[in-house]
Amino acid sequence: MADRPEYPRPQLVRKDWMNLNGKWKFAFDDKNIGLNEKWFVDSHFDKEINVPFAYQTKLSGIADPTFHDIVWYQRTFEVPAEWKNRRVKVHFGAVDYRAWVYVNEQLVGYHEGGHVSFSFDITNYLTWGTESLVVRVEDPSIDETIPRGKQYWKEKSDAIWYTRTTGIWQTVWLEPVHETFISKLRFTPDVDQGDIIVDFEVSGDFLNKMVDIDIRFGEQKVIRDSILVKEKFTKRTFHLYNHKIFRTGFHHVGWNWSPEHPNLFDVIVTLKDNQTVLDEIQSYFGMRKIHTENGMVFLNNRPYYQKLVLDQGYWPDGLLTAPTDEDLKKDIILAKELGFNGCRKHQKVEDPRFLYWADRLGYLVWGECASVPSFNEDAVARLTREWIEIIERDYNHPSVIAWVPLNESWGIPNVSTNRQQQHHSQAMYHLIHSIDPTRLVISNDGWEQTETDICAVHNYSHGNIDEKQKNEAFAESIFTKESILQSRPGTWGIYANGFEHKGEPILLTEFGGIGFKVGEDAGWGYTSVSNEEEFIRDYKRVMDAVYQSKILHGYCYTQLTDVEQEINGLLTYSREPKCDVKLIKKINDAWHVETICK
Repeated sequence: MADRPEYPRPQLVRKDWMNLNGKWKFAFDDKNIGLNEKWFVDSHFDKEINVPFAYQTKLSGIADPTFHDIVWYQRTFEVPAEWKNRRVKVHFGAVDYRAWVYVNEQLVGYHEGGHVSFSFDITNYLTWGTESLVVRVEDPSIDETIPRGKQYWKEKSDAIWYTRTTGIWQTVWLEPVHETFISKLRFTPDVDQGDIIVDFEVSGDFLNKMVDIDIRFGEQKVIRDSILVKEKFTKRTFHLYNHKIFRTGFHHVGWNWSPEHPNLFDVIVTLKDNQTVLDEIQSYFGMRKIHTENGMVFLNNRPYYQKLVLDQGYWPDGLLTAPTDEDLKKDIILAKELGFNGCRKHQKVEDPRFLYWADRLGYLVWGECASVPSFNEDAVARLTREWIEIIERDYNHPSVIAWVPLNESWGIPNVSTNRQQQHHSQAMYHLIHSIDPTRLVISNDGWEQTETDICAVHNYSHGNIDEKQKNEAFAESIFTKESILQSRPGTWGIYANGFEHKGEPILLTEFGGIGFKVGEDAGWGYTSVSNEEEFIRDYKRVMDAVYQSKILHGYCYTQLTDVEQEINGLLTYSREPKCDVKLIKKINDAWHVETICK
């Protein structure tokens, strides 16, 4: 069985597919001679790699952390005979950073962007015998104008920067579709009206085809509708609540989605030509609304206090790639057992399987893209393109409630006074709202914010447990709106020059980072303790200050796990709790929803 055998696209599931993970031939091309020597034709591959793990990882079978900016992959496959009369697509979950894809010695496509999915129709390149698939990848190790997040541009990890991920790092797979197929499916919930808005596109000869939409809630049939297709794009609104008060969540749990009640509707969309089924997709959606009002965040029209944890999504043996699907699920389960109701996925566009489990288990997610370290016109274009693809991929996930396009002025180092960089921050805010009006957008998480839906503040000034003066100063700095807005994390103001707080909810979205070494590996944290008892006491001290604040409407604690040299996680890098999970949960549970409503 191939590594990561689970279906890779849980929001749009088809019955037929082929997983191409597993052993591939592999080569470094440090002299950049592969194109001239036509490596896509003649084999020059002297290594093997285990896809979907990057060559820097142990699970790849190579485990080489040094710079290799150009790499090549090759494998063969055979298309099932029963796919003969259909189109065949090759899908890549993510390839960092640029990818050229060849089938049977011919270039079929190119993609730039290291964190999102892409695909190519390879039907016309197939021989229907033994097929060759070659991928050439460029990942510039020291280029600071590409979205790289925590991937360091030096060879050795240091401080908050980690080992790079080059090349294929999510599942590669084949999928057959009919000449006429459903090419897009989008769900937009309207909780206020009790409606679900369904958009779909049909590619190919769509005229006068029929689309059947079946919606269920558990075992209950809710909607069955048939639509005669007259145009490529079709939009329909279906009323779900049907004047039944217990479905709305007004006096009852209802049918809405939340971390406490992750209710999901299952959907089957079938495309037919008379009685012949051309395409069938299984999907799901959740009825979830997020908005801000009176300085608070509302989930499904009720004030909701977010207790998030910073999650960087790294694993010791897989780096950005989780070793198994169960590992993605386990991270969510552990976070919920610690008393958190969601996470901020930090500097990483996470695998869709993680979002699937967040939807199923009930776990809020702030989606964030890897930042660009430096600012120029190329960096702006690259980040913009990637965000458009991120939202296209992840729009349907009810667990995702916010987008974070920029973090701590990375990529906009002079945003405080530089109007061009301020325009970039504002442009990202408005761009994302223009293609996704259903979620919140944070313009620059941490400080020097421009236009934003949440005032997101980072503050690590709480000091060590025995530094009484720093402890008191930290508690005071987050106690009132005035004290937070006047604070200067590091040397930065909360808002960029010319911008100010306009009533948006204030959340403390990075703090904590208590360093606690478990084992022999050295490392660092923002503060430090030496044993489990101190760890619990220090965590409680910091959280007490947060809960005593008169203005905070949520937080994001740093962080869920240790990562490489960072030892400031609640869990070790291998996901072992550093203390009794129940004690952390008890501290986190000290806050109740009634508090914010008083």
